[in-house]
Amino acid sequence: MEIKNFILAAIILVFVFSCKKEDEDFEIPTVVINELMAVNSFSAMDQNNQFDDWVELYNNTSATVDLSGHYLTDSKNNLSKWKFPSGTSIEANSFLIVWADKDTLQTGLHTNFKLSSTGEKVLLVSPTLKIIDKVEYGPQTKEVSYSRSPNGSGQFVWRAPTWGYIN
Repeated sequence: MEIKNFILAAIILVFVFSCKKEDEDFEIPTVVINELMAVNSFSAMDQNNQFDDWVELYNNTSATVDLSGHYLTDSKNNLSKWKFPSGTSIEANSFLIVWADKDTLQTGLHTNFKLSSTGEKVLLVSPTLKIIDKVEYGPQTKEVSYSRSPNGSGQFVWRAPTWGYIN
């Protein structure tokens, strides 16, 4: 009977240690997705006077974080969809706006994808393709953002946009 128990315990241990947890790819977030807007008609304008989709990142630390080589994506199947340019950083306890407008020819941070007004996911990914933060949102109403409350750490809620400011 002891051999059967030993074999059963060994099988269980092999099974447990071979199973991958869904959140195993997540790193401890220092920078988070803080707010996003997929239906922007007049709330925030980019440097070309266009009202585009946007994603706001927030640095939860007391030090500047270099985002060079990090990625932003709307697809878990393509974690390296849009790469932050070299030299991109976010100051301590500060915000960084990324325009999700599929217009990479514009100056500044403009992704090669747009946000879906019917809902989807947005992921912030490390240079080693580890997911730092992930936000899933449903259908969005015009001029309503999906933002963390409290700022940088809370649950997401629908609210009036606070683009570049504390939620």
